[in-house]
Amino acid sequence: MTEPEDPPRADEPPLPDTGAYVSADGERILSPMAELPVGATFGSLVHAVLEHADPDQAADDDGWRAQLRRLVDEQRVWWPVDLDREVLTSALVAVCDTPLGPLAGDTTLRRVGRVDRLAELTFELPLGGGDRRPPTVAAAVLRDVARLWRIHVPADDPLAGYADTLDHPAYEQTLSGYLSGSLDLVFGVGEGERRRYLVADYKTTWIGDHEQPHYVDAYHPRAMAEAMSRSSYPLQALVYSVALHRFLRWRQPGYRFDEHFGGVLYLYLRGMCGAGTPVADGQPYGVFAWKPSQALVEAVSDLFGGQEAGS
Repeated sequence: MTEPEDPPRADEPPLPDTGAYVSADGERILSPMAELPVGATFGSLVHAVLEHADPDQAADDDGWRAQLRRLVDEQRVWWPVDLDREVLTSALVAVCDTPLGPLAGDTTLRRVGRVDRLAELTFELPLGGGDRRPPTVAAAVLRDVARLWRIHVPADDPLAGYADTLDHPAYEQTLSGYLSGSLDLVFGVGEGERRRYLVADYKTTWIGDHEQPHYVDAYHPRAMAEAMSRSSYPLQALVYSVALHRFLRWRQPGYRFDEHFGGVLYLYLRGMCGAGTPVADGQPYGVFAWKPSQALVEAVSDLFGGQEAGS
């Protein structure tokens, strides 16, 4: 069998149980991925299928399922995983039919056609001016983001406490050179002047105890916020926000942050179970939504760019 040319995605660390959050009626729903494996290779397989899936090429439900099944078969050549193809196909159907919440106008991945999406959008951000840092500007360090986080992230934000994680000697790395990466999905929602753009990042991370039944309530919005805060994902989400902000500033005529920047969605795929996905305070389980302020995104963009970002 052909071996993958690229390394598998390492976004699969198991996270500790965050407690049982159940829907309003007390119902507990088993994750559609409860019987599927964990690991970086599985994560890469799922990413690849979602990258190549094209809802516009599916005439009906049967055609959509057949397309996903075919993509699973094709991508397993590159990402060999021992699993039940039909179970994964059904889980991905559910993922793609899960409402993405208010920031995305409650659309679904299946309703975002090719004309409205960019998959695997790569970016490269010069840090500290890249190889042309102004000699009059002192080199910033990643830990400086903690100060900006405290200034611009309100206390009631679910990720407010992440500043304490950033304010640590481990984040004393100098911001220099270039930061490159890839956005799983950039997509647009709305029409005309109301059209806005979001980043979606796919996570196949298992939240909770692997020895216990895997229920969707592990992906309650509060549980996801706790899981995000114990990982590097908040910093990653901020970097993605800066990348999207710069991209839109360059490509969107008349760009205005408040109107065109929609935010970031972390899609914990194991918690997404279709149209019947539970909702808490308007937010579907499995979909962590965050929209940092314009002030924070611009301040961090300036910091990355080698400018002195005061406040």
